[in-house]
Amino acid sequence: MSDTTATPPTTRRALVVVDVQPTFCEGGELAVDGGNRVAHDVAAYVAAHRGRYALVVTTQDWHVDPGDHFSDTPDFVDSWPPHGIAGTPNAELHPALADLDPDVSVKKGQYAHGYSGFEGTDGDGRTLEQALRDARVDAVDVVGLVESHCVKRTALDAVGLGFATRVLTDLTIPVSAEQGVLARRELAAAGVELTGSPAT
Repeated sequence: MSDTTATPPTTRRALVVVDVQPTFCEGGELAVDGGNRVAHDVAAYVAAHRGRYALVVTTQDWHVDPGDHFSDTPDFVDSWPPHGIAGTPNAELHPALADLDPDVSVKKGQYAHGYSGFEGTDGDGRTLEQALRDARVDAVDVVGLVESHCVKRTALDAVGLGFATRVLTDLTIPVSAEQGVLARRELAAAGVELTGSPAT
């Protein structure tokens, strides 16, 4: 006979803030309209709701020599203008996140495309997966820039690794409406939950 009074396991959830950097915001090298708004909205959300997360992680494009990811004649599919250049102000976290104080900071794309946060490492050389496992996290919320690219790739890797994964759709933005539709379709098909940010 099963014990129906057993307490269900507590979900340990992490917030993964993807690439909220000036390089992707208005005035940056690879700007998306609305990037600055997302940065401020993410900062406000973390300030109000940090207590719901076991871990807050930031990722940054931190390109040193990413090969054919950069091009003087980019196709904006596989190649891009130089952006997120390691050591430059626009590769740092957006000023709106100055008080965020992440538990884990992951840099990615030093010598490769590095779309997904799971391709990067933290200051101790841990992958994002290792950092999440070390904190006994089993669920992640993904936010940041941009929905159609690095947010999507990070969320797809998260769900593929067995984390219950949500994208908080009001805390991200795609490059274009059309690419956003395609990204959300791909995410939903992979089992990622698409939802607004929790209000409480």
